[in-house]
Amino acid sequence: MIPAFDAAAGWLQETVLLPLLYWLGMIEWEDISFGWALFAIYGLVQVIVTFAVCMPLERLRPVERWPDAGAVWVDILYTLIARVGLLPLVTFVLFYKLQVLLNGFLTDQGWVPPTLERLIPGLLGSPVLTFCLYVIILDFCDYWRHRLSHIFNWWYALHALHHAQRQMTFWSDDRNHLLDDIVGFIWFTAIALLIGIPPMQFPLLVLVLRFLESLSHANARLSFGWLGERLLISPRFHRAHHGVTAAGLNSVNYGAILPWWDMLFRTADFSADFAATGDPTAEETLATGGYLAQQWAGLRRMLGYPPPRGPSRSTTG
Repeated sequence: MIPAFDAAAGWLQETVLLPLLYWLGMIEWEDISFGWALFAIYGLVQVIVTFAVCMPLERLRPVERWPDAGAVWVDILYTLIARVGLLPLVTFVLFYKLQVLLNGFLTDQGWVPPTLERLIPGLLGSPVLTFCLYVIILDFCDYWRHRLSHIFNWWYALHALHHAQRQMTFWSDDRNHLLDDIVGFIWFTAIALLIGIPPMQFPLLVLVLRFLESLSHANARLSFGWLGERLLISPRFHRAHHGVTAAGLNSVNYGAILPWWDMLFRTADFSADFAATGDPTAEETLATGGYLAQQWAGLRRMLGYPPPRGPSRSTTG
């Protein structure tokens, strides 16, 4: 399958990226355009795999059925932008550039660029173990990024877009405000640079994490059991975080893929309920508006402007 990915990335580079870079006067980025194309292909394949895994689960054992699931379509747009468009650009091209600049600066100062293997010499020659530790470290940091987004009012004003969805499905994972995504990228990039994640592994790590996060958002009556839910976050566990009563600044189950941090910091809720989702404090646009309307509504909320007057909405799915 790798040769097929390489061939598809080569076609995308030659027919789309190189002409675009030439037109924009950015042909100096040609040397890394193939990497961008390759991870865009990976992102597309990940969307297909996520669909193939999660759609049957949602059809066979749905938590809710909706007569009109129109609000889900905008979530699909968010997913395509994040996984196929914006994600490869941000997580490969910009991360690669930042790491080159940082390593160059440190080398010029006579310092050795940081890596996890230098911190823990026993990891040398163990790429699988190193990859797993990368996942654990990034997940721990994401727990605190997510929890902080529920503590600061300005940050939750942006994050409320993610929580406003009353028809939560596996597509809802990438339903985020652009500014919230930028904060998340800066957060992840700082950690990744600190522990020396190689540029070619960083997008793969993000893709693995995001696949598991998509699964946790699925509209599926799925639990991993007493032990399983203490090893990996299930749709039931994460649904409690999106529950109507948990929306806002005081929530539960902040973890992305591992419940360990919620257990350690006493924010875990292992109740068996499958809660209705949504945020009663969010204006209707954040729940059912189009992409641009939702982005503007989130920005307006962060700046403290009141939402337009309109009919009150139901918080039920």
